[in-house]
Amino acid sequence: MRIILAAVAVLVTVAGCQSEIVGQAAPTGFVVKDGTQLRFRPVLTELPPGPPAGSVTERQSTDPAAQQAAAQALDCVQGTPDPLGGRDDPALPLVSCDRAQGTKYILGPGFLSGADVSRVDATVDPQTGSSIVQLSFTAAGARKWAEWTGQNIGKQVAMVLKSRVLTAPTVQSAITGGETQITGKFTLPEARQLARDIAGG
Repeated sequence: MRIILAAVAVLVTVAGCQSEIVGQAAPTGFVVKDGTQLRFRPVLTELPPGPPAGSVTERQSTDPAAQQAAAQALDCVQGTPDPLGGRDDPALPLVSCDRAQGTKYILGPGFLSGADVSRVDATVDPQTGSSIVQLSFTAAGARKWAEWTGQNIGKQVAMVLKSRVLTAPTVQSAITGGETQITGKFTLPEARQLARDIAGG
């Protein structure tokens, strides 16, 4: 499912399997359990699902050829345990995948962590009736988020928990104010599960 990031005043019509993230009111739901396990990383490359080819090489290499080889060899089947399991170095690139969809990603170093997120919640947008996930950032996190989104409009960012990609939204505009909203073609239980996952389970 593709997700889009946008500022509070920008509302994008959702079509197909697309969704959006916009700034919004403060959520009241989950608190991030372990700030070291959740990381926000820029998406350098997104690869389609496919069976693993070859043996897994170094998943945190700075060499683009090694990153491609690691992505091709990565097994993204749902239920397959991740050998890294949250022990990835946030200062280095990471090859990972979304185990629900099987999409593979080459990600840049982390620029935000769970310590920068104060709360995550799932609810229904009263204006559209669609299910939404809301993230509220700390003051320091809000500044970093606003700066990063402002400099990376049109690019994807992955929310990674324990080395696994939970979602990879696309930035539509700079997001200021410390509040971000994820909307899409999911039910309220699915939105709650995503919020719970982002918060650490």
